[in-house]
Amino acid sequence: MISQKMEAAFNKQIKDEMYSSNLYLSMVAYFENLGLKGFANWMRVQVQEETAHAMGLFDYLISRDGKVQIDAIDKPPYEWSCPLECFEAVYKHEQLVTSLINGLVDVAEQEKDRAAISFLQWYIKEQVEEEANCSEICAKLRLIGDDRHALLLIDQELGARTFVAPVIE
Repeated sequence: MISQKMEAAFNKQIKDEMYSSNLYLSMVAYFENLGLKGFANWMRVQVQEETAHAMGLFDYLISRDGKVQIDAIDKPPYEWSCPLECFEAVYKHEQLVTSLINGLVDVAEQEKDRAAISFLQWYIKEQVEEEANCSEICAKLRLIGDDRHALLLIDQELGARTFVAPVIE
């Protein structure tokens, strides 16, 4: 059985992961409107990943006899001035998610919930990867500046990304 404090923290994180999914879905629309199908594809994969992250937490909470409570999700922004600004927002958001996961681990440590601590190690590693990926794309976008040809090359590169369902243990 999971403690009430841990249950509440997991429910909050589920909500936060679903917000991330909606944020990235909003970014899909932004990039589709710009005609940058590769960028939109990259964001579509992010939508799937964030939903999978939420479902991993959802399933874990149920497996611990916790009660899942689905809360309302805030409306995400939907406009950015350019692809770089959008990806800078992604990077900042992933840094926020990292802090939220760390906070969830803090609760698990306070509650001495070793099972939750073990489970959350996957999320900690995932956030390192998420931040690195976003940072790399931001660096490329800064490097190319206003070069539209280079932007199309990055668009092509991002279009090759595919979703691989994570194995959350």
